[in-house]
Amino acid sequence: MNNQRNLIVAVVLCMALLLGFDLVMGRLYPQPSPTEQVAAKADTPTQRAAAKHTREGGLTDPAEWAEEVKDLKTALAAPDRVAIDAPKVAGSINPVGARVDDITLTTHRQTVEKDSGPVRLFSPNGTPAQQFAQFGWVGQGVALPGPQTVWQVSGGPLAPGRPVTLTWDNGQGQRFTQRFTIDEFYMITVEQTVANTGTGTVSMRPYAFINRTSRTASQSSWNLHSGPIGLFNGKVNFSWNYKDVDEARHVTPEGKVGWLGFTDIFWLSVLVPEDGQRIEGGFRSLGNELFRADVVYDPVTLAPGTQATRTTRLFAGAKESSVLNHYEKGGIENFGLAIDWGWFRWLMYPIFWLLKQLYAVTGNFGVAIMLLTVIVRALMFPVAQKQFASMAQMRAVQPKLKALQERHKDDKVRLQQEMGKLYKDEGVNPLAGCLPIFLQIPIFFALYKTLLISIEMRHKPFILWIRDLSAPDPAMILNLFGLLPFTPPSFLAIGVLAVLLGLTMWLQFKLNPAAMDPVQQQMFMIMPWVLMFVMAPFAAGLLLYWITSNVLTLGQQKYLYSKHPQLKAQAEKDATDKARASERDKAKG
Repeated sequence: MNNQRNLIVAVVLCMALLLGFDLVMGRLYPQPSPTEQVAAKADTPTQRAAAKHTREGGLTDPAEWAEEVKDLKTALAAPDRVAIDAPKVAGSINPVGARVDDITLTTHRQTVEKDSGPVRLFSPNGTPAQQFAQFGWVGQGVALPGPQTVWQVSGGPLAPGRPVTLTWDNGQGQRFTQRFTIDEFYMITVEQTVANTGTGTVSMRPYAFINRTSRTASQSSWNLHSGPIGLFNGKVNFSWNYKDVDEARHVTPEGKVGWLGFTDIFWLSVLVPEDGQRIEGGFRSLGNELFRADVVYDPVTLAPGTQATRTTRLFAGAKESSVLNHYEKGGIENFGLAIDWGWFRWLMYPIFWLLKQLYAVTGNFGVAIMLLTVIVRALMFPVAQKQFASMAQMRAVQPKLKALQERHKDDKVRLQQEMGKLYKDEGVNPLAGCLPIFLQIPIFFALYKTLLISIEMRHKPFILWIRDLSAPDPAMILNLFGLLPFTPPSFLAIGVLAVLLGLTMWLQFKLNPAAMDPVQQQMFMIMPWVLMFVMAPFAAGLLLYWITSNVLTLGQQKYLYSKHPQLKAQAEKDATDKARASERDKAKG
């Protein structure tokens, strides 16, 4: 009766785990989820629908997407725009306001479909997906260029080795110049120069800012940051999200500003101010889901016949680790940490490095993950040998252990003391069998985080239907692998990889010697199928790692059983006893 009650409790706990995990993952794992409704513009009669944020970000409302396409067609049709034609970046600069407001990333597609077009990062002011950078001056007592100023253009298109210069004369003796250059990656450098040819002294402050809407932001969760980001006093700060800035209206971090801007999971737009200059930097909410990251330099005072220049860099591109590290080596402090590696980065770095090396050899990240699993299992094989030796020792002392349990069943303290003495005398470590699991946990989490945040894994296929190893398995059984026109809820979105995971884990448990406790036996039989549901929404690459690990474990168990025949004999005896017990139960029924 006690065993039946315990079994019922175990099943209920498993179901609670399954349902609870699904609810938690619905909030934490990158799946579409609504954000809070915010106030609409004062001149807008009705409020917009709440934004829905996805793992990759971007507009999700079909009406907004249609409006964005229409607005882009109009805004980008202006013939005086300055084209950007770099190896990784395309787009244009608007000479009205001198805004960098049209950037697409030519080496990254919007979706796995080859004809989906490049990722758009910047869109002009007023479009549903607006995001742009602007450079200028603020001050009093002097005519300054503004958002409607039309600049004169020299040069173009903007490309590596081909700068573009924008000039404007205020007619009062001050001439303003902005010289744009771009490198082979994602960095635009802007040199802001003002020359005073007038008769009086003038003072002004150079500035730069990035303006964006949060409606296109990727989903932020407990282990994936999306929102304001910056380097302050030498440390990368992920503390603020859009809601925090909206509530505070203006956030001014303490300490020296190394760089600041906005990040999504895969994309980054930040300003890098001139080194050695004093600046004010911070984030502000403009209302209506619009935000700004500001860099404002100390005032420059120009006597007649003098000029001053401030140089600001704008990174607008993909968070490719090799590119970020390239800029870090070039002097931008901790730029590689713009990728939210988290606490396990000391373990993620070597795993990620090894994955890239294996990918360079195989040309397939799925195969690279499988080879990584083989390497991990090979490194842990000595530990597995000790585990099986410990299992053999534990099996050998089971009769003595059972005798102790019978002798001291009414004195739990004495029983624990005698068990400890027995383990010491026999040289048995009851926790040795758990060591491989504990060692794999950080590796498993590091791979999980790597699959989520590294853009190098984005849209990387494996074989057949697995076209994106960083996304969940799309072949869901409940909708007959896409033949039925609906998407199952995440709780029931069981794919082929999840089934293979459950099956290989069940075989692994079945091959182990049966536990002495009947409740533990039942738990081991149920757990693989619970994990099948729990792991189904995770990235396909993570399931591929676990399946490969299970298959290798099965082979490893077969080999080690040959080295420890007493365990194999016991496993066969346990299976026979279980079959006989089942037949007796049927006969009684």
